[in-house]
Amino acid sequence: MYGIDMSGKTAVVAGVANKWSIAWGIAPVLHQAGYQLVLPYLSDREKSGIEKLVSSAGLDNVVIPPDPCNASNDDDIDRLFSFVKESTGRVDAFAHCMAFAPPEALQGDFSATSREAYRIAMDISAYSFVAMTQRASELMTDGGGVVTMTFMASEKVFPHYNVMGSAKAALEHAVRQLAFELGPKNIRVNTISAGPISTVSARGVSGFLDFLDTYKERAPLRRGVTQEEVGKTALYLLSDMASGVTGEVIHVDAGYNVMGI
Repeated sequence: MYGIDMSGKTAVVAGVANKWSIAWGIAPVLHQAGYQLVLPYLSDREKSGIEKLVSSAGLDNVVIPPDPCNASNDDDIDRLFSFVKESTGRVDAFAHCMAFAPPEALQGDFSATSREAYRIAMDISAYSFVAMTQRASELMTDGGGVVTMTFMASEKVFPHYNVMGSAKAALEHAVRQLAFELGPKNIRVNTISAGPISTVSARGVSGFLDFLDTYKERAPLRRGVTQEEVGKTALYLLSDMASGVTGEVIHVDAGYNVMGI
C-alpha cells in the first residue's frame, strides 16, 4: 500500500496503550509494509487492549510478549528483549513512543516542578529510550532503524507542557548521541517531532484543546496531523528509503514549526 516492502523484517513498537496512541498510528503502517510486529505493553489491562486492537484491525504476524514491560525497570527491559531474541531472532526496526510525567507537573508553573516529578519524566520519557535502544541494537545484526517521538516544546515554550519540554530536549540529545555511536553498525537513529495529536496523555496537559485550535489556524496546511501521517514518516525513517538519514528531527506538524507568529 505504501510502496515499501519490508517483508521478512521485524519491528518492535513500544508504547501502544489504546487506539489514540501515536504508537498505534505507527504499528498498522509498519504491518502493511510487511514488518512482523512485536508489541510490548505496560500492564495486563493494556495487553488486553492491544489484543483487541490487533484483532479488530485484522493484523496477523503480530507477537505480543507474555510478560509486561515497565520501561523504568531494567529487568523488565532485559526480559522483553530476551523474549524478542528467542521469538524472532533479530530486530530490524525499533519505534519508541513512550512518555510520561505526573499529571500535577503538567498543570501549574514549571518552577513548581518537584524533584520526583522531574526524575520520573526524565526516566520514562528520555532514559527509557536509551535503555531500550541499547538492547534493541544488540539484535540489529544487519543494521536497522530506530525512531522515537518528540515535540517542539524541546525548542520553544509551550505553557503547561513544563517538564515534558525538558524531557523532550534530553530525548533529542540522546538521538544525536546514539546516532553517532550506532552509526558504525549501520543503525540509524532519528526522531519525529509531531504536531499535537489528541492522545490521552496530551489531553492531560492543561489548555491542550485550546492550543490545538490555535495550531490548526496557524499551521501552513491549516489543519492538524493524523496518526497515520506520523506512521508513514516512521516507516520512511525505519526503512531503506532513509538509508542516509540519521540523527535528525523530522517535523510532521503541518508546517507549524516554520511559523514565527
